[in-house]
Amino acid sequence: MDAWERFATMVTARRSWVLLLAVLAAACAVIVGVGGNDDAGQAPTSLPQDSEAARVDAAVAEFPGGRDAPAILVITRADGAELTDSDRAAAARTVQEVSGTAADALVVAPDGKAALGRATVSSDLNGEDLATEIDRLRQAAAQHAPPGLTVQITGGPAFGADIADSFAGADVTLLAVTALVVALLLIATYRSPVLWLVPLLVIGLADRTATSIGTALARVTDLSFDGSTAGITSVLVFGAGTNYALLLVSRYRDELHGRRDHRDALREAVRRAGPAILASNVTVVLALCTLLLATLPNTRSLGLMAAAGLLVAVAFVLLALPPALALCGRKIFWPFVPHASADGAAAHGVWHRIATRVVARPAVVAGGAITLLVVCAAGLTGADIGLSQTEQFRVRAESVDGLDTLAAHFPSGASDPTVVLTRHAAAAAVRPALESAPGVSAVVAAGGQDGVDRWMITLEAAPESEAAYTTIEQLRGTLAGIPGAEAMVGGSDAKALDTRDAARHDQLLVIPLILLVVFAVLLVLLRALPAAVLLIGVTVLSALAALGLGSLVSTHLFGFPALDTTVPLFAFLFLVALGIDYTIFLVTRAREETPGHGTVDGMVRAVSATGAVITSAGIVLAAVFCVLGVLPLITLTQLGIIVGIGIVLDTFLVRTVVIPALFALVGPKVWWPSGFGGDAHPVPAAELAEQR
Repeated sequence: MDAWERFATMVTARRSWVLLLAVLAAACAVIVGVGGNDDAGQAPTSLPQDSEAARVDAAVAEFPGGRDAPAILVITRADGAELTDSDRAAAARTVQEVSGTAADALVVAPDGKAALGRATVSSDLNGEDLATEIDRLRQAAAQHAPPGLTVQITGGPAFGADIADSFAGADVTLLAVTALVVALLLIATYRSPVLWLVPLLVIGLADRTATSIGTALARVTDLSFDGSTAGITSVLVFGAGTNYALLLVSRYRDELHGRRDHRDALREAVRRAGPAILASNVTVVLALCTLLLATLPNTRSLGLMAAAGLLVAVAFVLLALPPALALCGRKIFWPFVPHASADGAAAHGVWHRIATRVVARPAVVAGGAITLLVVCAAGLTGADIGLSQTEQFRVRAESVDGLDTLAAHFPSGASDPTVVLTRHAAAAAVRPALESAPGVSAVVAAGGQDGVDRWMITLEAAPESEAAYTTIEQLRGTLAGIPGAEAMVGGSDAKALDTRDAARHDQLLVIPLILLVVFAVLLVLLRALPAAVLLIGVTVLSALAALGLGSLVSTHLFGFPALDTTVPLFAFLFLVALGIDYTIFLVTRAREETPGHGTVDGMVRAVSATGAVITSAGIVLAAVFCVLGVLPLITLTQLGIIVGIGIVLDTFLVRTVVIPALFALVGPKVWWPSGFGGDAHPVPAAELAEQR
């Protein structure tokens, strides 16, 4: 008796309900013991800690008032006219009431139609606490602003608060919508009013347990389980967990046709499907672990939390779902209860007909399908990458509206100056260098401490634009040439630039590692070099096609200005790692069938047996990723669009058409150096054509 047979016996035996109770008790203990996720309302932390902009932030925090961040009040007349003297006086009083201190002098726009004030907010606030403080300021502004004047609060703290607001209650909304989508698709798949409840309850509990484990990991590491990471992790647990459950239940239903004892059928299903489920899970988990080598903190957080979540998902599916199904018996499939019979389903149905047509003309089919994927991948040509701070939201936010108003009347960088730190001894050379730098609108000395001067630089370019990045790079280059200056350039534009550069570095580092991990898993699992090379190549092409098509849809259909900097890496990871799931489900079944039926007919039988479950799993996973669109951040919506498109391509084109056609073209050599040798029962193309 091998290890999987012993495991299958344990989780399906008559006393397996004890194991089920143990899993439930452990899950409840974790959920209750850990408590809620305090970071769920926070925005993602994307700035690398060792970047120049981050070092500037750390140094500025030591200055007097350095831990205060300015919230900018933009005051305009409701009718768009110039501010009168009385308007300016009223605006000054409003700023004083909002800030709670003697207000600094208002800064009036050159056109006289707007004025700026400021209120300080502690930079230590984040998440719900920050949202509460900004909401208090906005309520005060609405209360004290006289009729005819409009006050908008923007700036860094306001953006952070609006992002936190976007995640307020998002975990509940995301969970509810995800559970509803999964429930509807499971009902449609199983056509049973009862069966869908068992996997949904198991996976739902796994999701809550994974959230608690992610929260615990965040507390013992320097990583954050923010709202974005929590949302993606929840989607992965539901999507992948449902896929595992579909594969197991599908194999269970097949085995029920050949066995009278439902426990025997379930035991065989676990023994046969378990290795494929575990292999696909290990593939995704190892791919996620490569993110721990990234420089972006939110990327590392996602790698750890999502990997832990998927380990929880596979544990629940393999340890809790079989005992639950064993308790329920065969009748859980009511009203379509499978009965033991000698007639199998492998040689019947729409998937068998599709597979026979594909392998009958493999060159034509493979060529056409691959050409289509290449055309889709061409959509990446010229794709813009990088969203500015004002482009993060799908819905309107006051911080965005306020910044738009400010940009209409002031230099673009007026609300959020660039910060430059230099040694005081070099001040005589630094000031003229800053004032003469191209793209700089104004230079203000903002005090110093311990021999370090702080300069506030207003840029002419729009925030987080390519022109702003160019100015930052030029400033860094110019200041680096001043002896003894030891200059550092920070601020929001510098943070965005450092984040973009780190994201590009992560893509170049992590993407090859992901491919290496997936390739290694395929080699170990299949023990066939040509098959592994072929499958990794097709998977990469499919991922590129999804990225190309998804970027076109994101830009031209939804009107998003660009892809966020983290989307290409995250999307590629999920497309390759999750897409390989279906490859493993299909090819392990083909490998199982090949010794008795040959390479071509073995693949036909594999498509026939797994076509329905792969289709169902793909639809579920694509739908679950699209649920990310309920959150108001463009980044998550784009990720849902691209991964959803990619999974549909994998399900209906790659696994159903491309892989069978390529296996038919290569023939028995695809399994080299496995011991299959030649085809056991080769099926001529003419015979396959007749089967149509």
